[in-house]
Amino acid sequence: MRASGRANDEKRQVTITPNYLKNAGGSVLIAFGNTEVICSAMTADEVPPFLAGMGKGWLTAEYAMLPASTPNRKKRETLKPDGRSTEIQRLIGRSLRAIMDFSLLGERTIYIDCDVISADGGTRTAAITGGYIALKLCVEKMMKNGELTQNPIRGQVAAISCGIVDGEAMLDLEYDEDSQAEADMNVVMTDGGGIIEVQCTGEKRPISEEEFANLIALARKGIRELCGVQAGVKG
Repeated sequence: MRASGRANDEKRQVTITPNYLKNAGGSVLIAFGNTEVICSAMTADEVPPFLAGMGKGWLTAEYAMLPASTPNRKKRETLKPDGRSTEIQRLIGRSLRAIMDFSLLGERTIYIDCDVISADGGTRTAAITGGYIALKLCVEKMMKNGELTQNPIRGQVAAISCGIVDGEAMLDLEYDEDSQAEADMNVVMTDGGGIIEVQCTGEKRPISEEEFANLIALARKGIRELCGVQAGVKG
């Protein structure tokens, strides 16, 4: 039995507060259990140099953990970027760009900002799941305001973690589970089941092909449920 009382294939309770920041085009406070992330989307009439003059837009992401998000104070990243945060923000950007038709965005960049205010495992998956909702709300507002005539978002995307703890496959790991996992995995998928990215590491031992397949199946179940939660969020 997991410490939380959850079944092995049960995700944490997910709560979403839309329009959390008044100045953002779209924003949410998303919580996976005790993990909480503020996700926002804002636009700028600019694109990277490699896209200049092509009539296409872009999306990029930033991710950071606030000092009090962990029991021991996390140093701010204003002076020295954290390698882990850099890797995660690239993952968020890749995940959301995979569902965008940038030819419909015009020469604009959408900036997705994800700030962790409480970390208890799965911060990157919460950031991707919440980042999608912030993006969706931002695009809906742009369409309502006449800035866009067609929706550049081609589908939903969500992410969840899973792993093997004490020989058992478990969905949506909390920190205490993640820290002792024999293997852990982060999976990003579309609502149609298409895989965007899988990050899987045998932390204490190699895992078998069967174990890998079981983890993917767990993740698919969790992401299907998350997409249902996302679909229910209104601006």
